[in-house]
Amino acid sequence: MSSKGGTALSRRSYRLASDTDKPKVTGIVNEKLLSDYLHHVFPASSKPGPASAVYRKTLMFQDLGAHLEKLLAEDNITEDSRDQIEGCLGPSAVVLDHSSGFEGLLFVDDDLLGVIGHSNFSSIRATTCAYKGKWVYEVLISSQGLMQIGWCTLNCRFNQEEGVGDTPDSYAYDGNRVRKWNVTTTNYGKSWAAGDIVSCLIDLDEGTIMFCLNGQSLGVAFSNIKAGPGVAYFPAISLSFKESVAFNFGSRPLRYPYYFYACYLPLQSPPTTDLINANRLLGYLKTVLSTSIDTQEEKLVERDSGTWQIQGDPTILVTLAHIFNHFAPLMCKVYLVEDVLMNFLLSILEGGGSVEEHPLIQQLLDLFWLLMEDHEVSECLKQLMMSLLRAYRFSPIIPDLGFQIHYLRLTTAILRHEKSRKYLITFDVLRSVVFFYIKTPLRVKEAGLEELIPTTWWPTRFDKEGKDEKDTREETAEERLRRRAYERGCHRLKKRIEVVEELQVQILRLMLNNKDKGTGEASRYIFLNKFRKFLQENASNRGNPTVLCPPEYMVCFIHRLITAIRSYWDEGKRKSPGSISSEDAYVPPQLFYNGKVDYFDLQRLGGLLSHLKKTLKDDLAAKANIIIDPAEIQASSMDDLDEDEETGAAQRPSGAVAMGGALARPSWLSSPTLGRANRFLSTAAVSLMTPRRPLAPPEKVKVRTLAVEQRTEEDIEGSHGNDGLLLGRPLDEPDQPITEKSLLEILDGVVMMYNLSVHQQLGKMVVVSDDVHEYAVALKDTEEKIARCPSRRLDILEELQKSQKVFAEKLNHLSRRLAWINATIYSKEKMLDVYWLLKVCIRTIEHSDSTGSLFAFMPEFYLNVAMNSYSALKNYFSPSNCMEELPGYEETLTQLAAILAKHFADPRIIGTDIKDSLMQALASYVCYPQSLRAVEKIPEDQRMAMMRNLLAPYEQRPWAQTNWILVRLWRGCGFGYRYTRLPHLLKTKPEDANLPSLQKPCPSLLLQRHMAELLSQDKDMAASFLNSVLNQLNWAFSEFIGMIQEIQQAAERPERNFVDTRQLKVCATCFDLSVSLLRVLEMTITLVPEIFLDWTRPSAELLLRRLAQLLNQVLNRVTAERNLFDRVVNLRLPGLESVDHYPILVAVSGILVRILVDSDKQGISRAASVLLSDPCFQLRSIQYLLGEGDTGAASADHKHFSLHTYTDYISTEEEQKVEQMLTFLTEESKQAAASTAPTSEDDLCPICYAHSISAIFKPCSHKSFTTIYCIKTWT
Repeated sequence: MSSKGGTALSRRSYRLASDTDKPKVTGIVNEKLLSDYLHHVFPASSKPGPASAVYRKTLMFQDLGAHLEKLLAEDNITEDSRDQIEGCLGPSAVVLDHSSGFEGLLFVDDDLLGVIGHSNFSSIRATTCAYKGKWVYEVLISSQGLMQIGWCTLNCRFNQEEGVGDTPDSYAYDGNRVRKWNVTTTNYGKSWAAGDIVSCLIDLDEGTIMFCLNGQSLGVAFSNIKAGPGVAYFPAISLSFKESVAFNFGSRPLRYPYYFYACYLPLQSPPTTDLINANRLLGYLKTVLSTSIDTQEEKLVERDSGTWQIQGDPTILVTLAHIFNHFAPLMCKVYLVEDVLMNFLLSILEGGGSVEEHPLIQQLLDLFWLLMEDHEVSECLKQLMMSLLRAYRFSPIIPDLGFQIHYLRLTTAILRHEKSRKYLITFDVLRSVVFFYIKTPLRVKEAGLEELIPTTWWPTRFDKEGKDEKDTREETAEERLRRRAYERGCHRLKKRIEVVEELQVQILRLMLNNKDKGTGEASRYIFLNKFRKFLQENASNRGNPTVLCPPEYMVCFIHRLITAIRSYWDEGKRKSPGSISSEDAYVPPQLFYNGKVDYFDLQRLGGLLSHLKKTLKDDLAAKANIIIDPAEIQASSMDDLDEDEETGAAQRPSGAVAMGGALARPSWLSSPTLGRANRFLSTAAVSLMTPRRPLAPPEKVKVRTLAVEQRTEEDIEGSHGNDGLLLGRPLDEPDQPITEKSLLEILDGVVMMYNLSVHQQLGKMVVVSDDVHEYAVALKDTEEKIARCPSRRLDILEELQKSQKVFAEKLNHLSRRLAWINATIYSKEKMLDVYWLLKVCIRTIEHSDSTGSLFAFMPEFYLNVAMNSYSALKNYFSPSNCMEELPGYEETLTQLAAILAKHFADPRIIGTDIKDSLMQALASYVCYPQSLRAVEKIPEDQRMAMMRNLLAPYEQRPWAQTNWILVRLWRGCGFGYRYTRLPHLLKTKPEDANLPSLQKPCPSLLLQRHMAELLSQDKDMAASFLNSVLNQLNWAFSEFIGMIQEIQQAAERPERNFVDTRQLKVCATCFDLSVSLLRVLEMTITLVPEIFLDWTRPSAELLLRRLAQLLNQVLNRVTAERNLFDRVVNLRLPGLESVDHYPILVAVSGILVRILVDSDKQGISRAASVLLSDPCFQLRSIQYLLGEGDTGAASADHKHFSLHTYTDYISTEEEQKVEQMLTFLTEESKQAAASTAPTSEDDLCPICYAHSISAIFKPCSHKSFTTIYCIKTWT
C-alpha cells in the first residue's frame, strides 16, 4: 500500500554531506548525520517553494516535535460536519435508533450497530436520514433467514406482521425469498447467505434505489420513489426471530466503497484529517524501518524493512517515540485501524512464504507495547483483531480461498507475539471461534467451483427401494470417466481447504501454548478458563438462541481443537514415555466429582450434584479420600435457590420489553461488532483446595469453592504432591500419568461441545446429500420416461425434456456444493475425529463405571456423545466414507454394545431422558447385523444380565422399546415374519429406507437361547413377564379398537370432517404395539412352550387360558367380514398405512400353530381344550385365515384375505401347518359340541357370564370361574 508522506530512497547509499565535512558530535550521532536522518524520515512539504534542500535548517530532536506538528497540520482540512454536507440530517455518528425508532422486541449491541430479532417480525431504523444526493450503507448478513432491508420515511408505521417494504413509503430487498418489497412484491436479485454483505444505495436526485450483493449490482430495484420537501429516508430493517445483522453506516471503511466511482457517499463521513495524518505517520514509520544509519561511514543506508529489528539504537528509538506520540492515539480508532494499520500489516505478508519468514510484525508489536500506553495498545489490538474477524467472516469465497488465507496468516503472525497473544486471549478468546469456520458457499458459480470442479457426477444406479448401488463394476466407460474427473476436482478442492485448516490449527496451537511463561501465566491456562466460560454460556442458555455460538461454527471449531489437542498430547507422550498416547485418551473419573471442573447446571447420571453430594458423601470419603464439607452442601443448596431467583429476575424484564423495548443484547457472535462487556454468567465453580505439602498416605481433603476465572496453573496441573485436576483418584484407577492435566479439561470441553450442538449440525448438513439423491432419482426416472415416450407425443416429450434440463442443472449445482461439504464436514479426517471422540467417551465411561456408586457423578452428556457419535459415523459419514474401514472398528462396536447392554437398566442412572436414549440406542443396535453381532460378542454374564433386564415385568417401567428389542431379536424366525416391509406397502417408497425398522431381519439365536434359559429356570420371572405382556396386549388392542370406532364414526358422517392426524398416529401405534406384543408371545411360546403347556408349573394353566381369550378376541375383531376393522383398513387413511390384516393375523397364526401343531400330544390336547372351551372361540375365524369363511353373495365382490395369496411371505410348510390346524380344530370342535350339555344360567359365572362356575371363595361363598380376569375383577 502506498502512503502519503513517505519518501523512497533512490539508491542504496544516500549521502547528504561530503566526506570532508567535520560535523559536531551529539550524544547519539553527530549533529549533521542526525539532521540528515531526521530530514530524510520527516521530509518537508513537497509543495513548491523558494527553499532548497541544500539550505534547509538543521533539524534536531529538540525541534522535531514542532516540525512534526507543522507537517501534520499542512494537510489538515476542516472535518466535514453533517451540517456542511447537504442532503443528510442527523447526528454525525450514525447508529440504530434504540430509543424510539423500532417496533417489536430486539437485542442491539452496545455500539448500536448490531441487532438480533427477538419477536415475530421486528423493525428498527437508523438515527440519520437522507433527503437529497446519493447515499450508501452496508449490512453484514450474519444469518440468512427472513429479513427485509432498505429505506423508510419517518411516517412509516410497522408492526409484528408488516415491516420495511410493506408500507407505501418504505422499500426493501429480501434475499431469503429473493424478492423486493414496496407494498407489493416481485422477484429481484439473488439469494443471500450468512457472511454476505448487502449494500443499500439511494439516489434521491434521480429517485432510484438499488442494492448490491458482495459488490455486484443487482440492478435498480425501485424508480420514481417519492422525493421532495418533507420526505427523507432512513436506513431500516425488519427481521424475524433469531435473525441477525450488523450495520456499517461509515464508522468503518465500507467493504465496497461506491463513492469512488458513482459518487455514493456513506451516511457517516470518514475521519478525513485523521486518515491523512495516519497515512503520513505510517509513511514516516516505513522510512525508519527501511533506513539504517552507518556511523562508521557517516551515511544513511537503505535496507530491507522486512529484516528490521529493535536493537536499542537511541536515535531510532527516540525518532520512533516522536512518531508514536501522534500515531498511538489514532490507532485507537476503528476506522484507522482497519484502513491503515491492518492493510499495512497485510502488505508485509503479501510476499508469500511462511509466517515465520516475516519477523517484522513481531518487531512492530514489540514497538507498540514499548511506545504506546497500555490502554492504547490494548484498544488498538482489540480493534485490529475485530477488523480481521470481520474481514475473514465477510470475505467472499474464491477458488484458491485467497482472502481467507491472507487474513488467517496475519492473525497467526499477531498471535505469535507472546504479550499480544495473552492479551487477546484475555480480551475475548471466544470471538476467535470465527477464525476456525469455513463457510459453505451458497452460490457455486461465484465461489469458482465451476472452474475447480468442471465435471460433475452423481449416482445413477438405484435398487428397488431407491438406495444407491455401490457396485461400480456395472459403470459404463463414460460414467467412470465422469466419476474420476469429479473425484479429481474434489481432491483439488480438499487440498485448498486443507491449507486453511492448517492455518487454523496453527492459531489454536499458539493459544494452547503452555511454555510461554516469560510474561506471566501461560497462554493455555488463560485460554482454558475462557473456554470454560464459553461452554458455560452455551450450555446454560439453551432456551435463548440469541446468545449461543452458531452450530456451524462449533463443527469447525471442534475439529481444529481435536487436531491441536492430539498434537500436544502426542508431543507430551514423546517427552514422557510413561504416559498414554492420544489414541488411548480418556477423561479420568475424578474430574466428575472432585469439583475441580465446573459442569454448571448440567445433569449428572445420578441426578443433581447437590443431591449426590449428600447421598454419596460416605462413598466419596471411602473410595476417593474426599470429605464434603457440610457448609459446602449448605452453600450449594443456597446457590440453587439463588439461581432460581436470578432466573426469575432475568425473565421478568423480557415480559416488559415484549410490549415494546430494545434491550442491550447479551448475544455472543451474532453480529461482528464490539461492545459486549458482560457476556458471561457469574456462576462460581465448585473446586477442591488441596494442601501444598506432599500427601503421604492418602489424606482426606475438604473442599472450598474456587471460581473458574481464579484458577491458576498450579490449581490445574498441581505441584508438590498436589494432584491438581486429578485430586481424588479412585483406588481402582491405575496410578499412571495420562497427559498434561490442562489437556484433559480441554478434552472434556470438546466432548461437551459435541453434545451441545455439533451432532445436530452434522445431521442438518446431510440434507444436501439427500437432495442430490432425490434429484438423481428424479432425473433417472425422467430419462426413462423420455425413452418410453411415443414419437407422436411431442408435447409430452418437450415437457419431459424441460424437466430433464432442470434436474440436470440442479444436480450440477448440488454436486459441486456437496463436494465442498464433503471436504469441510464429512471428509475422512473429520470422520476419524468423531471416531476418536467416540473411543474417548467409551474409555471414559468404562473407567467411571469401575468406580461403583461414584459413576453417578458422570455428566449425562458422555453417554449421549457415545451414542450420537456412533450414529453420526453410521448415518452421516457413510455416503462418502465407509465406517467398516475405521481402525479397530469391530472392537469399538463391541465396547459400545457392552455399555448399552449394561447401562440401559443401570439403577445408578435416574434421568428419564438418558434412560430412554440408552434404550433407543440398544433397540437400533440390534436392527443391524454387524452391531447385533457385537452385542453377541460381549461377555456371557453381561448378555444374561441384559436379557434379564429385558424380561422384567412391563408394568414397572417404560416397556415399548424393550418389547421392540425382543421383537427384533425374533424377527426372521417367526411365522411369516421374514419381511422387511409389509406386503401392501411394497408399491410405495419409504420416506427413509435407512430407518432401523426397515432393515432386513437379522435374528439372534444366541440371545434367544439366553431368553429361553432365563424363562425356564426362573418360574416366577416367567409368570410375571408373561402376565405383563398379556396385560399390555389387552390394553393396546382395546385402545386400538376404541380408536378405530371413533375414526369409523367420523368417516361415516355426511358432513365434511377431518380426523386428527395425531389420533391416527396414536391408533397406528397401538396396532403396531399389539402386533409386536403378539410376536413376543410367539417367541416365548416357541422357545419355552412349557410355560403354557406344562401344567405342573403353577401359572401355566392360567397363562394359557388368558392367552386363548386374547387370541380369540383378536381373531373375532379382525376376521369378521365387513366389520369395523375391515372398513377402516379399506379406507387407507394416511397415518394408518401399517394397519392391515396380514401382520396381526400371521402373528396370531404363529402362536396357534406352535401350540396346536408343533407341540407334543399332551400339549396339543391341553391347548385345544382351553381354546375350544373359551366362549369367544369361532371356527369361522380360523377358516378366515385360509379364505374359507363366509362366501355368501354379500361378500362375493369383496376381496378375501387368505394366507395362500402371500406366497412370497408364507412358506409352503407354514401353509400346510395352518391347514393341519384347521382340520384338527374342525374335528375337535365337532366332538366338543357333541359332548357339551346345555348349561343353565345359575351355573354361569356371575362376572363374565360365559364360563361355568368352577371356584367358590371362602369364607364369603361367592362363586366364579377360575380365570385371572374373573378373579381380579372379583377381588
